Amino acid sequence: MEHAYPRVGLLNPRKDSLMDIDLKESLKLLEGKISDWYEGIIKLIPNIAVAFIVLIAFMILAKMAKKLVAQILPRLTKNKAVINLLTTLTSFGVMLVGLFVALEILNLDKTVTSILAGAGVIGLALGFAFQEVASNFVSGILIAFREPYQIGDIVKAKDYFGEVTKINLRTTSLMTFDGLEVYIPNKYLFTEPFINYTTTPTRRLDILVGISYGDDLDQVEKITREALEAIEQRDTDREIEIYFQEFGSSSINFQVRIWVEYPGHQSYLKARHTAIKNIKKAFDKNEITIPFPIRTIDFGIKGGKGLADALQSVDFSTQSLHQ
Repeated sequence: MEHAYPRVGLLNPRKDSLMDIDLKESLKLLEGKISDWYEGIIKLIPNIAVAFIVLIAFMILAKMAKKLVAQILPRLTKNKAVINLLTTLTSFGVMLVGLFVALEILNLDKTVTSILAGAGVIGLALGFAFQEVASNFVSGILIAFREPYQIGDIVKAKDYFGEVTKINLRTTSLMTFDGLEVYIPNKYLFTEPFINYTTTPTRRLDILVGISYGDDLDQVEKITREALEAIEQRDTDREIEIYFQEFGSSSINFQVRIWVEYPGHQSYLKARHTAIKNIKKAFDKNEITIPFPIRTIDFGIKGGKGLADALQSVDFSTQSLHQ
């Protein structure tokens, strides 16, 4: 009977020697790489030191530029948001230039190119995504410098009429005379027409008036002028203008034009209020009629019948019907 004995594997000396050789070569390669890196770092130590000094210098320069801009900008605009924004952008810009210079000193040209390319792509994408926001933002900065209106001015933009209460980088707030707060994007106020009533010290007030056909026009003009001279808000350096305009269906219509001081919309409304009251009182005192809308039927015109003949014809027709 045969017995089975376990087979014992024998070591292969040749294979073990090959593994030792590969390990030694790998260690030598790693040692060479580390040595090269070490030598490269040693060589870059002067450049690193110079780059570090450059960064510190640009940090100091950024602080100085920020202080300088903070002193100059208040002379150009009073908007604190714009001042803070531009001072921060100035400091950031100087630091960014310093970073690029430091990278150039470290011979990292490809890194600088990659950063600029990436920033360009990101900026282009953000520009398309936030086009309206950027437009309002830039318009807000330009409005802050040009100051076409200020807080407290009476402005009419599109269908909105009120007092400017806030000027932000993106929107301008108006408080209408109905007590409603309206936010208008700065883009529209910068690119489209609007009226600023506060920038002009005076404003013309127009009033339409109608008088009876039986009134004396010269007397009407004289009495109206005297009635309007008593208005306190009137600009006395400009004459009162009265122009007859048309023969209306019920009255002869004329327009009154007076210039009033415009410190605010309330003053303008008071001037209109006083002018209408004064005209009405003066007309009542001098028996000048402001007629109601009326219709006059004239039976005596050419080709027609007189009133008496017309009434007689009506009576005759009525009697015929009764018979």
